Amino acid sequence: MQSAHRQDPEEIGLVEVLSKDSSAVGGNSAAIRDNLVVEEVPENVPARLPVHLNSLQNVAEHPFIPPEQPTRRYQAWLLLAGFMMTFHVIGINSTYGVFQEFYSSSRTNIKDAQGQDALVSFVGTIGTGLTWSGSIFVNPVMARLKNVKIITLLGAFVMSLGLVLASFSTKLWHLFLTQALLYGFGASMYYFPILAITPMYFDRHRGFAMGVVLAGSSLGGLVLAPVQQYLLDHYGLQWTLRILGIWNFAVGIPVSMIVRHRSGVGFRARTRIDTRLVRKGTFWYQAFGAFLQAGGNIVPIYYMTSYSVSVLSLSPQTGSLFLSINSGVNSVSRVAMGVLADYVGRQNTLISGVILSALSVFALWYNAPKDRFIAFVVLYGIYAGGYNALLPTTITEIYGVENYASVNGTLLFIRGLGSLFGAPLAGLILGSHGRTQYAGSDTGKLQDKFNKIVIYDGILLVASAFCVVYVRWLDARDKGQWKWKA
Repeated sequence: MQSAHRQDPEEIGLVEVLSKDSSAVGGNSAAIRDNLVVEEVPENVPARLPVHLNSLQNVAEHPFIPPEQPTRRYQAWLLLAGFMMTFHVIGINSTYGVFQEFYSSSRTNIKDAQGQDALVSFVGTIGTGLTWSGSIFVNPVMARLKNVKIITLLGAFVMSLGLVLASFSTKLWHLFLTQALLYGFGASMYYFPILAITPMYFDRHRGFAMGVVLAGSSLGGLVLAPVQQYLLDHYGLQWTLRILGIWNFAVGIPVSMIVRHRSGVGFRARTRIDTRLVRKGTFWYQAFGAFLQAGGNIVPIYYMTSYSVSVLSLSPQTGSLFLSINSGVNSVSRVAMGVLADYVGRQNTLISGVILSALSVFALWYNAPKDRFIAFVVLYGIYAGGYNALLPTTITEIYGVENYASVNGTLLFIRGLGSLFGAPLAGLILGSHGRTQYAGSDTGKLQDKFNKIVIYDGILLVASAFCVVYVRWLDARDKGQWKWKA
């Protein structure tokens, strides 16, 4: 064999052609080499040809960068930032029932909202729906914009601006523009950067990490429900919204400074869902289940306070306390279910949570007196807590990490659509009414209307439970084996 001498590939006619789907190769140098087409080398060229890694990297659109190894310190800061973000975003969303009770009561300063439960709940569901469904717009921006700090900070500002501008509302349609649309768009930009990046920093214990982040949403409800009620009682609607908006932005500044891409991993996952996944029954049933669960889950949150005030004749302060208790229990449940999921399986834990939450609605809320309603507040908080925390982790398990961003964004968009119909339809069932319209024995008429809401809500959750169970079976079939831990 001739002695080899160092030559550049160009000098020997080495032609390297990357495969068309370079994005599928990503940053893996082995995958890049597998996708090279090398033309035959002339006989007069030495057989031993050193191919420089730098040359390959210059040809490749996305060079290989060793993934950043996150420190425990940064992981802790990221979890704290995610916790505080969900504390405000989902915490405010989940305590909208306090505002709904105020807007639709005789105390409201927005007179065309009084007694209009369906319309008033639509304000909240638009804000909540846009928070989730905005993922379909925010994720592509994150894929193109390297500095996610800007998106996070801008989202916190727009969300806070919506709350502050809502304080100047005098008509119901003003709330639709501010507390619904502006708030919802901002909340989505604030929410998704951390939600998308956190799993990338946790190769292990993703269930626990997402449980910690999303536990902030429930603790937010625990704290914000009584705080908002206190502010409404002592300072009025205008200053309640202003204080909430200013506080949210003040927290959003340090949160945005913490979030960053993980180098070597980068947010390069597809923002458009793979058509091969769309053809699978697994995706369709999971999407339909997510739609139904979002619609069903939001009903108790929005009408818990109204039920306690209108049917049980309790004070608004007590009603907000029930909402706070539900959120507090939910917070603990999210973390506990995240830990449990790492041991018994994420899909298994998700399924049990959906089934038990549906059963609690039928068994405890229907025609509930005070004692049974309190049991419902607590147990529903426990069982419903796992879905939001576990859904992202089941996505990586079923579809792979490479499809996490696109599938998660699509499912959250669908959940946003689901939340848009859940509470407003419940409001239509309840109908337009004043808080003093039903008194004495006539309270039974209002109880009957709430019983119809309970049946409607229970059906949504039961249907969602069937979907997640079927997804579990389809996933095992597609993988060719059944695992008890999944």
